[in-house]
Amino acid sequence: MAGFFSLSQFKQMPFSRKPKLAVGLDIGSHAVKVCEFEEKGPGFKLKTLGSALLPSSAVEDGVLQDSQSVAKIVSNLIKNLKIKNKEVAISVSGYSVIVKKINLAVMSEQELEQHIQSEAEQYVPFDIDDVYLDFQDLKTNVDDEDRTDVMLVAAKKDVVDTYLNMLRTAGLTAVVVDVDAFALENAYGGNYGIEDNVALVDIGASKMNINIVSKGTSVLARDVILGSRLLTEQIQNKFGLTFDEAEALKLGQSPAGDKQAGLEEIFVSTCTQWITEIKRALDFYYSSYPDESISRLVLSGGGARVSGLNQFFQEETGITVEIFNPFSKAAIDSGKIDKAYLESIAPEMALATGLAMRHVPM
Repeated sequence: MAGFFSLSQFKQMPFSRKPKLAVGLDIGSHAVKVCEFEEKGPGFKLKTLGSALLPSSAVEDGVLQDSQSVAKIVSNLIKNLKIKNKEVAISVSGYSVIVKKINLAVMSEQELEQHIQSEAEQYVPFDIDDVYLDFQDLKTNVDDEDRTDVMLVAAKKDVVDTYLNMLRTAGLTAVVVDVDAFALENAYGGNYGIEDNVALVDIGASKMNINIVSKGTSVLARDVILGSRLLTEQIQNKFGLTFDEAEALKLGQSPAGDKQAGLEEIFVSTCTQWITEIKRALDFYYSSYPDESISRLVLSGGGARVSGLNQFFQEETGITVEIFNPFSKAAIDSGKIDKAYLESIAPEMALATGLAMRHVPM
């Protein structure tokens, strides 16, 4: 499993205790995605999954703007999927969340916690009284016994508390509050393990998350406020189409015909912005780890379904690009879950599956 981050009172439990799994709940700006697993031997069996669209502007930059509407949609989705477990894992992202790797002297866990609490102000650009803090020692002091890298996470309390209150209104309890980047890492690690060096890129409707993982450790995690909805809106405006018609063109579900040249112009303009941010992250990685190459770039999120995007990214980066299927190693009951539907929705379920692999703290 990837490194586990929780916020405030939520703490990691030893895997040996085998508590039950939480329901994974990914609340994006475009839709809510839900996934529920059960443990089956060393792996997972998919129990159920689903999604529901959210009203426009209900969630912006990772912040709930319309809690009442979101709570109703979440509650109805859980009810329609007949999910009885009311303990959920969610994740946060955006400007209200800071993820930072810092290098510190080696300390005991208690000493490290005291140091983080007393010195966090120098690492976090928010009032320290206004954030939840968590950290994980990455144990990187193999060659240097006196120093180690620590991943620090800070999330604004008002943003997190709004999510917690919304879930209570929906009749749910958040037992894990994660960070998008680490939920994505957990989903990938749960399927393939993370022993090599990979770049995980999740493209949602309004943001792109980049997480570079080196030998099982996240070395760079960042959110970029550029998402696939921008493509849809540009296609709408250029050709005078409805949102659904533009979405179908974007995903290659409708023939481009005489719109091909205009589409290519839009794709190149917007996707070049995405690739610029990815290259910036890769350059940072290579400057820190010049001898460690990235073996592949793994795409997920609704944006991963954009026709030809994987080939474009591969040509621009020179790195093998794969579309992530977070259910590739899960046991599937084909009598209950349609495989064609599962295949179509798989890339955008990455965060929800990573959250659904989290154990409920006891």
